[in-house]
Amino acid sequence: MAKFVFALNQSLDGYVDHDAFAPDPVLFQHFVEDMRSLSGVVHGRRMYETMRYWDEDQPGWGAAERDFASAWRVQPKWVVSRTLKSVGPNATLIDRDVEAELRRIKSEHQGIIEVAGPELAKSLGDLGLVDEYRLYIHPVVIGEGKPLFAGPRSRLRLVEHEVMSGDVVRLTYVPA
Repeated sequence: MAKFVFALNQSLDGYVDHDAFAPDPVLFQHFVEDMRSLSGVVHGRRMYETMRYWDEDQPGWGAAERDFASAWRVQPKWVVSRTLKSVGPNATLIDRDVEAELRRIKSEHQGIIEVAGPELAKSLGDLGLVDEYRLYIHPVVIGEGKPLFAGPRSRLRLVEHEVMSGDVVRLTYVPA
């Protein structure tokens, strides 16, 4: 059975904003290796649309960006959305019976399937489907934006912490 892991970068004050901070080369390489190690990814619509950036080569990319794009493109993707009508390469749209479909995916796969998107993570957490939370805390205070957690969470238990690169810390929690 696969493990659903919610993993996302956030500011010190708890917001998600991919334009407010970016990983340094060492942390970016960690994300390349992480993407390669996955059995797939589950995204909500907004996160999927953000990640579609990696579907096509961009001018000015270096080797690290090409490596990440390559790892992203081969991953099976499941996109949870009621508004999208279609999804891109190597992706499957889940637009109804979300709980049953994700439970089936979880039971039919092995390894780690990463979940991204605050609203999706809340919904899956409420259903008891998130096995682990990996929060990458960047030492930036942005003061506003989209919060990492879209609502209250059940109690979590810290199981690991690690300084990743520079001052970025990864905190790993499981449901208590």
